[in-house]
Parts: sequence; C-alpha cells; structure tokens
Amino acid sequence: MNFLRGVMGGQQTSGAQQSGTQTIQKLCDRVASATLLDDRRDAVRALKSLSKKYCFEVATQAMDHLINVLQTDRSDSEIIGYALDTLYNIMSNEADETDENQQIASDDLGVQFSETFIKQQDNITLLLSLLEEFDFHVRWPGVKLLTTLLKHQSTQVQQIVLVSPMGVSRLMDLLDDSREVIRNDGLLLLQQLTKSNAAIQKIVAFENAFERLLDIITEEGNGDGGIVVEDCLLLLQNLLKYNNSNQNFFKEGSYIQRMKPWFEVGDDNSGWSAQKVTNLHLMLQLVRVLVSPVNPPGATSSCQKSMFQCGLLQQLCIILMATGVPADILTETINTVSEVIRGSQVNQDYFASVNAPSNPPRPAIVVLLMSMVNERQPFVLRCAVLYCFQCFLYKNQKGQGEIVATLLPSTIDANALSAGQLLCGGLFSTDSLSNWCAAVALAHALLDNATQKEQLLRVQLATSIGNPPVSLLQQCTNILSQVLL
Repeated sequence: MNFLRGVMGGQQTSGAQQSGTQTIQKLCDRVASATLLDDRRDAVRALKSLSKKYCFEVATQAMDHLINVLQTDRSDSEIIGYALDTLYNIMSNEADETDENQQIASDDLGVQFSETFIKQQDNITLLLSLLEEFDFHVRWPGVKLLTTLLKHQSTQVQQIVLVSPMGVSRLMDLLDDSREVIRNDGLLLLQQLTKSNAAIQKIVAFENAFERLLDIITEEGNGDGGIVVEDCLLLLQNLLKYNNSNQNFFKEGSYIQRMKPWFEVGDDNSGWSAQKVTNLHLMLQLVRVLVSPVNPPGATSSCQKSMFQCGLLQQLCIILMATGVPADILTETINTVSEVIRGSQVNQDYFASVNAPSNPPRPAIVVLLMSMVNERQPFVLRCAVLYCFQCFLYKNQKGQGEIVATLLPSTIDANALSAGQLLCGGLFSTDSLSNWCAAVALAHALLDNATQKEQLLRVQLATSIGNPPVSLLQQCTNILSQVLL
C-alpha cells in the first residue's frame, strides 16, 4: 500500500522517482495479481490519475487489464467507474487545444486505441450492458466512452449496436434519466449513433424518440432554451433528413403541429441571444427537411398541407413581416416559407394574401421584392427573396397572371407600389445584381405559360417626356444591343 500512496500523491519512496512507464507497469501487475478488491481498486484509481499524462503508456499496457476488470468486478461500482473513466481518457486522448499538431496526433492515437478496443465485439456488448447500471459513477463514464468510440469508429460501432439485443433501446433509456448531465450526454451519444445510418434512425424513431425529444424541447423553453434544445434539434435532423420513412412517421404522429409554438415571437425582437438564434435556425431547417424539393412529391405535399392546417405557415409569415428579427433568421425564414408554399396552390394563395403591418398595408410579396432590388440589402437575403418568388410561382399559373397583370396599363394603380413596378425598376437599375434578380424573377412569371408571354408583349414603358412609350421587349432589346456593341 505504501507504493500506491506514493503514486496517489502521498510520501515518496526514497531514491529517484520512478518513471511513468515503470509505475504503470507495476500498477498493471497489481490489477492483474492482487487478490483483495481494495488493492485492485486503488491500482485502477492510480491508472486513472495517470491516464491523461501518460495516455499512450496506459493504453498499451493497461487496456486488457481494464477490460478484464469490467468483466470480473461488476459487483463493485467504484472500480468499474474508475476503469471506464480511464478507458475514456485514453480513447478521447484530449490534448492542449492551443497546440494544433499535438491535437492531430492525439486524435490519431484515439482512433487507434478505439480500433483496438472494438476488435473484440464483446467489448461493446459489455459496455452496453454496463449502461443499464443506474449508478452515476458507472453510467456517466460509460456514456462518454461509447460516444467517443462512435466518433472514432462510427460505422463499426453502429453495426455492433445494431445487432446487439436491445442495444438501441438501452441507449434510448438515457433520455429518461432524471440526472440532466446523463440525459444531455445521452443526446450527444444518440447524435453520433444515428449519423448516416437509416436502419438505426428508424429504430430510434420507433422507440418514441420524437415524443421524447419534443417534450425535452418544450420543457427547456423552445427557442429560448439552452444548448440542450440545440442538441435535440440536431438529433431530430439526423432522424428526419433523407429518411422518408421517418418523415412519414413524424407527420402521421401529428408532430408537425407541435412545431408551431417554436415560431411564436413577440413584438420586441431585439437582443436575441446567440443561442436563441442558433435554436431558431435549426428549427427552421427542420421544417425545410420535411418539405424539401428532394423529398417524394406526395410526402412534401402532405407535410405542406399539415403546416397550413395547423397554422405553422401563418406563424412563419408573422416572423417574415416582424420587425427586429436578426438578419440571418429572416433570411432562413424566407427560405423556409419558400419551400412550404412551393407547388402548393392553397399555400401559395395564402402567401399572396399576406400583408405587411405597414400604413397603408402592402402585400408581403411587394415588401420582399423591395428588399430584392435594394442594393443595400445583404446578398444572401436578396437571393432568398428571389428563391421565394420562384417558389411562389412554381406550378402557379394564377400567381403568374397576377404578377404580369401588375405590369399592364389597365391594372396599374399610380398611387400604389406594385410587384411589376419593382421588377421593371430592378430590370433597368444601375445595380447589376438587381438586373439579374429581376430578370430571373420575371422569367419565372412566364415559365410554361404561353398566355402570360403574350400578355407581357402588351407592357409599355414610359420614356423621356415628349417621346412615345416603348414596349418592355423593345427596351430589353435596346439595352442588349448597347451592351453587345
């Protein structure tokens, strides 16, 4: 015991201090040969204390002994906790973040040690069984160790968990742990577990993941919550993105309706925290996952219908017209509304009816086009408005007709700013980006619509005083001829 006291910081033995390698070797011998549990426990605790400073030595000399402890000393939660902590330290192999070269080398060692650990699949099975222990000092380091193994050897560990009886179910139980640190680290573990693995994503979804995650988001305060909300949203993205089965399950489970409160904003939107911006950004991205143009058309259409019926689209339009919303959230909201209305006649008609809370009220489309042709607005915002305009007109002949009508003399209100006026202004602006945006937008008002192409030929533009008006087509041709000369 004097030897162990020396290692743990008690009185030093006489003579020169033993080298780290020699100390670790003696500790490994003690773990392997000691008959008293107290001696083995002290030796494993000493290895834990050395595992960060002498990571390589502990990993190469002690890993097998530590695994053996997990197998044979399960009745003692203290020694199991020390062994799991030690294995976590050598797998994570955390280096000084300020030393980039050291960090790269540490990551490489962590990958190698993880590969060694999982060569015996029984080690992962053993770790999964240990996670059933409720003792904090066993469950928490076990969660961290498995998360690290997934980071380093994701595909291999995923396959072992997948074939392990009740493997995924055991990990889902972590979300119900009353101790927040374990629940929160359980979220990080499930993020790693579900990455790019559709089979595991489906199992997790059918383990009531959507209900559990949405409950946590609500309990934590929705968009005003902390990083736990962010972690839940990232996990939801893993489960839903490119997974048509889970998307359908999410919609059929009426979970879209539970997203509406996420987007309830007040009158004062100044001073959003960085975390709130991050949370809202992820929430908007999650809506886009469900109505992405790359999804099967029927699935997208069904989600768009649900979003209108539950009032989610209406809530997004309120954010769109609100004041004080951070620029990047406004941009992502525009992109989100775009995909919620794309190709959906009911949603497009609703969007056309939305007015900004100005005096006098102006259509939301007009307000957005004002930003698109304003060279002082950020580039990404202007492109988002263009995308929104394209989505509004996608498979929407009624909308195309309404836009082209604002260019025709019989429908122009001299006292009101119209979409047609803004598009013409942008088309002939000195700002090249306004030219491009307006030209693309106008092209989508004509796409696959012969009637509106003919109507556009009737559009006349006023020129200088005393000169007759010229057609829109003629003016475009004049500009092109000047550029090409």
